[in-house]
Amino acid sequence: MRLARSLSRSLIWLALLLCFCQASNPASPSNPARLTSIATTPGGIIEYGRMEGATTLPAAMGKVLSQIHQVCGEKPTVGQVFRVKGTNSTGVFFTVVDRAQRNRQIAGLVIAAQTGPKQMEAAVVADSADKFAHTANPMMQQLFAAWHPAGSAPASASAAEPASSAAPASTGKGKSAASSVAAPASNVPLHKVTASDNSITLSVPEGWTMDPASGYGAIIVRGPNGEQMGLGMVRPAVDPTNSWQANMARQRYSVVLPNSVVYPFRGDLNKEFVNVFQAWRKAAGAGPAKIEVEKTETMPEPQGSHGVAVTGHMDPDGKGMQFFSDLMIVSDPTRDYGTYAVTLFHTLLPAAVADKEQSLMTAILKTYQPNAQVINEENAALLRQKQQNDQHLLDMSQQAVNRIHQIGQQATARMNATEAANDAQHAGYWAQQDSNARNSAGFSNYLLDQTVVQNNNVGGTGMVGHATVWNSTANALVQADPNKYEIVNTPNYWKGVDY
Repeated sequence: MRLARSLSRSLIWLALLLCFCQASNPASPSNPARLTSIATTPGGIIEYGRMEGATTLPAAMGKVLSQIHQVCGEKPTVGQVFRVKGTNSTGVFFTVVDRAQRNRQIAGLVIAAQTGPKQMEAAVVADSADKFAHTANPMMQQLFAAWHPAGSAPASASAAEPASSAAPASTGKGKSAASSVAAPASNVPLHKVTASDNSITLSVPEGWTMDPASGYGAIIVRGPNGEQMGLGMVRPAVDPTNSWQANMARQRYSVVLPNSVVYPFRGDLNKEFVNVFQAWRKAAGAGPAKIEVEKTETMPEPQGSHGVAVTGHMDPDGKGMQFFSDLMIVSDPTRDYGTYAVTLFHTLLPAAVADKEQSLMTAILKTYQPNAQVINEENAALLRQKQQNDQHLLDMSQQAVNRIHQIGQQATARMNATEAANDAQHAGYWAQQDSNARNSAGFSNYLLDQTVVQNNNVGGTGMVGHATVWNSTANALVQADPNKYEIVNTPNYWKGVDY
């Protein structure tokens, strides 16, 4: 809902929370401002503008918080004021109860910036308290895409297209009607594309196409000059040297899922990246590629998983070397079955455009936005189907046992082997899906310079909460009150909250 505007210069932040508070009390004439409202997701609010009469940053934030108090009928509870790293702006998180709207809980962030001698601007993003942890960063990206007070916008906030836009939703064929947003790193306008199952979005330049097979959290896009980018791609994998796998192979049981990576992974991706990548290509039906690795960097992953960022050059099709930049995440093979999973983020640029388009690739990569809710729902549906298939197989095997009970030992052994083989096909893969969703969220936060922070005393209630914020904000919160705030590592993300 658009924020209401006064007929005089007296309105400042009256409409700040109109979508929550539904009040129309005019603000004090001593507190005038002309505000700009940005449409966002239902229930959310984004506003910014000049704060007339405020000559300091605390005064500018105080005006905003005072108006929130007036409109909602209760004084906001605020956190520690922090300075946004690398900028001339300060911010503060707040919560407030909207007495006018059945005591609705609201959370938000107020930011103030000095734009001239004794001249202040301020902005606010807010949403229902139960949604703010998910909507805060997309709204901040929208804010800084439009609001540019000198030196106040963190680079990570302006480098990506907003995850939520005011434009209509998907128009079909995976494309969204979202308006173009310039990528500051490359000055090339980007538009959003969405996988058909709504599990993933990415912003790309005009002329780029999305592979229709994109979905289940993975997206593949291609540019007009031969550029390729595949993000969030996952393959099941098996260690063929595992004793159970070797035994099944000797008995000629087919226990390897189609398109699986077959490789005896041993845990050191810095050494084994090339071999795992070649096994990935083989699983896709492609031959080995010539690969020259120039740089590797170990990525932080939870115990049992390994991540590495790799750059270099490769010849994927015999037509010459191209620049590549990859992130690979591999889980440890399970002890019983030797099954595991490989997740790959792969960027490939022809030599003719590699130098001038690497900044564009970075800008595109920063718009990668998986929909954890959709991915979790899809995984749950696939797991239910797998369980139904298992039960059907068990029923058929039992019928065979009943028909040939006189040779029951042989039939039972075959049934057990068949059931075990079926379970082994899915054993590591399904167990890995939740870890993949968590890792994707962690990687997305890494790209966008964001951190999950735990609040050990939300609103003074003693309750514990999680929120995803800018790295600079997280550092400021922890430094200001280490007993109340702490950094959350990827393995400790909360499902349904952080991913």
